[in-house]
Amino acid sequence: MLQYPKRILTIAQQVQSYVDAGMVITSRVDVENALRSIGFYRLRGYSFHLYDNDTKKYVSGTRFEDILKLYHFDQELSVLVFSMISKIEVSLRVRLVEALLIHEDSLVLQDSSIYRDKKLYWQNMSTIASEIARSNDVFIKHNFDNHDGEVPVWAAVEVISFGTLSKIIKNLKTGAGSSYSILAANYQYRSQKGNLVNPSQKMLSSWIQGVSVLRNMCAHNSRIYNRTIHTTPEILDVDKIMPLPAHNGLYQSLLAMKYLKPSDEEWTSFVDEFDKLIQKNNSIISITAMNLPADWKAHLSV
Repeated sequence: MLQYPKRILTIAQQVQSYVDAGMVITSRVDVENALRSIGFYRLRGYSFHLYDNDTKKYVSGTRFEDILKLYHFDQELSVLVFSMISKIEVSLRVRLVEALLIHEDSLVLQDSSIYRDKKLYWQNMSTIASEIARSNDVFIKHNFDNHDGEVPVWAAVEVISFGTLSKIIKNLKTGAGSSYSILAANYQYRSQKGNLVNPSQKMLSSWIQGVSVLRNMCAHNSRIYNRTIHTTPEILDVDKIMPLPAHNGLYQSLLAMKYLKPSDEEWTSFVDEFDKLIQKNNSIISITAMNLPADWKAHLSV
């Protein structure tokens, strides 16, 4: 077996590695407690921007307590974002069902004629079937027991994943009077000429995918502060940062959330809470680390 080049460090050795690298430690006990509950590797994500790989030293004045504060900020941010995404997700499910019911078929999800790509349809059906089969929800069991296993669209949409939901929407046929056009009307935006416009299928799908990626990051307790987010939601021209950033970050994902907002009131409440969190932690955070422009509030407001 190959030997991994780095050795395992005890908690005491981890604290000493901070000291050796020039980090300011006020209380070793507090640092040890934090490392035992959070972990050395997880916390490193909140300090790597302050670490010089060439000198193996932290920037002068780097304090462990500030790294810990940054971690707690990220945790609060994640909870806030996840809560808003949950509302976006619920409203999207409701709106999709409403759009699909124009076909007047309770089992419309299984109808290949409403989808563009038939191969993708079958791939998605396989995933939908698997997700329904895994469900322990009482309404799914009800349909198994009382309706010969047939699951209507309004029940199926409640148990499929956000990612699967995105794939279904991405494959719907478009055009006037289609389910897609009815769904997209819920997410209209104002063009530069002042007209209300339905997002294209590519655009709407990119928003949903962007929010889905961010949702999964929050759900798995991944760091969302100061990191590249590998998804590319289509940003409206009025919200683009110029020059365009090399990588997407939290700002682009927050815009995707805004475009998919369930209501103006709920989104405004979210932005207010986000702003309060920023203000409370402005001594330790950087808005540019989240790709936020200086006028971010104007872009996120409705």
